[in-house]
Amino acid sequence: MIATPVHLREGAEGLAATLPALLADAQQLAASVLPGAHGRRRAGHGDEFWQYRPATASDSASRIDWRRSARSDVHFVRETEWQAAQSVMLWVDQAQSMRFSGAEKRASKLERARLLALASAVLLVRGGERVGLLNDAADLPPRAGQGQLLRLGAGLFPTDAAQEYGAPALTTLPAHGRALFVSDYLGDLDGITDALTRATDRGVHGAIVQILDPVEEDFPFDGRSIFTSMGGGLRHETLKAGDLRARYLARLAERKDRLAALARLTGWQFTTHHTDTSATVALMWIYHALSGAR
Repeated sequence: MIATPVHLREGAEGLAATLPALLADAQQLAASVLPGAHGRRRAGHGDEFWQYRPATASDSASRIDWRRSARSDVHFVRETEWQAAQSVMLWVDQAQSMRFSGAEKRASKLERARLLALASAVLLVRGGERVGLLNDAADLPPRAGQGQLLRLGAGLFPTDAAQEYGAPALTTLPAHGRALFVSDYLGDLDGITDALTRATDRGVHGAIVQILDPVEEDFPFDGRSIFTSMGGGLRHETLKAGDLRARYLARLAERKDRLAALARLTGWQFTTHHTDTSATVALMWIYHALSGAR
């Protein structure tokens, strides 16, 4: 579709109406997980004191804290907290399948994915990290600062999403950084397999979050049913939907197992989050997963 001034204005007005609310929700969610600024809790170059540790033979005399050591029979080294900012790239699947919600008042998978990604960015930026966005339209390079949160939020609202299912395109993935991939992973898994393999080859590690609606998890269908994909490209009609439940649940479990195995193989972490559960729990998991992906 060719963008016209009318389409651009409609898109801008829609973004102006939704972005502040999304950012406010993300800020609130981040505050519920970690009220204050967080440290990266790793020894290295910096100004913030972290801990004392016993000196080893490899430590030079200049590193010993003589005042602390005078109170003990052991020599101690004063360690500061690691301060070097890292690049963290976010990818949120914007494909049609992510628009699904099994209940009118329940957030869609995409809405929950946007919230978790932006709340994660709030925590990362607060910690001094550089955060960027992998986007099908145009990637957002990693940057630090509060202004980046507005750019990230805007990047989470694409103008078009024609694909039924998505996969991350690693066009601008800084080496030796971290990444967060959020999707339902209900399409072909070759895309995510290739992405994680290539990311790991570049020294990038991180977290894979699968977001599912409880309807997709439980398959509460029976009798005559027509199943249509969100984009309309796939359709299946059956008179006995209940007979499909066991096979469906088995294939879903197999898919989760494959994702978990892929994460273990590449050194990433994997979890499944449901849209009817607390976003706080998922954000806590993401925070700890990214904190450990170094």
